[in-house]
Amino acid sequence: MDKDTENQIVDVVKKKRGATWMRALSADGDENLQPGDNARYIRLAMTAWDLPPIDISDPEQVKQRITEYFQHCAENDRKPQLIGMANWLGVDRSTINSWKRGEYRTETHSPIIKKAIDFLEELWVDYMQNGKVNPGAGIFLGKNLFGYKDVADVVVTPNNPMQGLDANEARKRLIEAVPDESDE
Repeated sequence: MDKDTENQIVDVVKKKRGATWMRALSADGDENLQPGDNARYIRLAMTAWDLPPIDISDPEQVKQRITEYFQHCAENDRKPQLIGMANWLGVDRSTINSWKRGEYRTETHSPIIKKAIDFLEELWVDYMQNGKVNPGAGIFLGKNLFGYKDVADVVVTPNNPMQGLDANEARKRLIEAVPDESDE
């Protein structure tokens, strides 16, 4: 094979191997953006910026603010998020998780937060089942926000070739299976 033909083959192989994932990485997700999308996302996130603070020790105010957040998402065709809910409440995401785990305000806030997160999980399942979220992102969210795991069942079946043999027969087979050092 001459050098030119070899170079052409190498070029074709390089293009096939790298073309798809290289384009995907270089696009940085912009291939799904329409003009004005970033501005829209910023405006939606900024809504929480100037919300008047609530008394987060009052479970009724917390519940009301979460309801307002979900209504805002519905009215603006936005997928609700845990961090968005935290921003609307004026708390850190870790505070939401603390309430969820019952580490703080167990009696008053845990049921509200658990219900809201269950609502987010239900939406996530719908988005995943209906192809409304990137599968990689959806799997990440499922594992990190909702506790889903990849589970593989491993069944170990013992395979003992010596089973059922008397001691002399087992010894004989072992001696035959192990190479003699003097043979090497």
